[in-house]
Amino acid sequence: MTDEKIYNPMPGWFPLAMCLGGLVCGVVLFATGAINESGPVVILGVLLVPASFIGLFGCMAIAPNQARVLLLFGEYKGSVMQSGFFWVNPFFSKKKISLRIRNFETGAVTTPEQKDAAGNVILAKSRSTGKPSKVNDRDGNPVDISTVVVWRVVNTAEAMFEVDDFEDFVAVQSEAALRNLASRHPYDSEDHEISLRGNTTEVCDQLKVDIQERLDKAGVEVIEARISHLAYSPEIAAAMLQRQQAQAVVAARTKIVEGAVGMVEMALDHLAERNVVELDKNYRAGLVSNLLVVLCSDRHTQPVVNTGSSQS
Repeated sequence: MTDEKIYNPMPGWFPLAMCLGGLVCGVVLFATGAINESGPVVILGVLLVPASFIGLFGCMAIAPNQARVLLLFGEYKGSVMQSGFFWVNPFFSKKKISLRIRNFETGAVTTPEQKDAAGNVILAKSRSTGKPSKVNDRDGNPVDISTVVVWRVVNTAEAMFEVDDFEDFVAVQSEAALRNLASRHPYDSEDHEISLRGNTTEVCDQLKVDIQERLDKAGVEVIEARISHLAYSPEIAAAMLQRQQAQAVVAARTKIVEGAVGMVEMALDHLAERNVVELDKNYRAGLVSNLLVVLCSDRHTQPVVNTGSSQS
């Protein structure tokens, strides 16, 4: 692993003035020496002009939340993290890297910038909209899932030297972590275990941890990972909808039966306590049956008045 080193450059305004002044002085010395036919003055002017010109390459302006990774003939010298105008060794290679917060959606395709032979941009960098990934959940059901990952670079040395392309590395590893997480949990569950649909907060927290473990070596911090799309795949969506509807009907009927039994029990207790009518075993069974039919039916019942005696 490459340890990040903070490099503190000197302010760039004084070196800039010196380099510009050296260019002017070099031209003046060269002209003066040529007129007066003074060889040392001419040589001094010739040396001063290229030296001042090379010194200008040491100037660099850094915007907020930007950094520069400095290399000297392939050797890492440090990273400049502060913003402003600075001057460093003109022979340093200055690699620009952004520290700003970024986000992307899994399944998105990035088209790199394209330039012609002259260096002109003919196709700007672009990113397509995210396309949900098709993954099998723990029960083997195909589901479409995608997530939005918010991240930023926190170690410029690791981001620059430990991986080939840290942006592509973040995208690929996030996709892999999402697929792995989806395969460990069911889409939906009824026995209070963690599911993708029923425990979104817990699943997103675990997804963030999984992605961070994969990106630690790239000097990247995951700020947030949230599921942006979750649904059954189209080929089984209709069947799963019917199953969910059936489960809802069963659950509703269960509640209705529980309530009906309680109401029948309450009615019988009140009749017994107030001695409204003496109920034998057969009449009691018939009353219970009629009340359950009325309370549990999904249609309006037709009342039937029994004008006979309660005694057989």
